[in-house]
Amino acid sequence: MQISTTARHCELDAPVREFAQQRLAKLERFARDIQEAHLVVTAEKFRFTAEITLRIKHHEMVSREESDTSKLAIDQAADRLEQQLRRLKDKRTDHKGPVRELPGIAGAGDGAEPGIDQEPDLRSGTEA
Repeated sequence: MQISTTARHCELDAPVREFAQQRLAKLERFARDIQEAHLVVTAEKFRFTAEITLRIKHHEMVSREESDTSKLAIDQAADRLEQQLRRLKDKRTDHKGPVRELPGIAGAGDGAEPGIDQEPDLRSGTEA
C-alpha cells in the first residue's frame, strides 16, 4: 500500500508522520487490496482536520475528523475507516454464502445417524 501525506497550513513533525504511517498500515488487516492511502491534515486556527482517502479495488472510502491535535484527528479518522472496512469485509464474507454440508458425511463428534457411516455387523445380521 502506498501512503502519501499532505499538510496544509501546518507542518507535520516526524513522530506524527510515523504515527500516521503505522496507523494506516494497520488497516491492511481488514482489506488486503488497499492500493493507496492519502492523508491530508489541515490546520485552521485552533483545530486540525484529518482527511483520509483509501483506494480499494472497486471502492473508495473517505473519512474526515476534526480535533484539537493533529495526532488525535488522524487517530479518529483511522478509527472511522476501520469501521467502514469491517463492514466491507463482513459484506464480502457474507456474500459467499453459508457453507453447505454434504449428505452422508458426518461431522466429528456429532450424533450421526446409525447406518450412514457405520458398516453393518455381519455376525449378528443387524446393523450396529
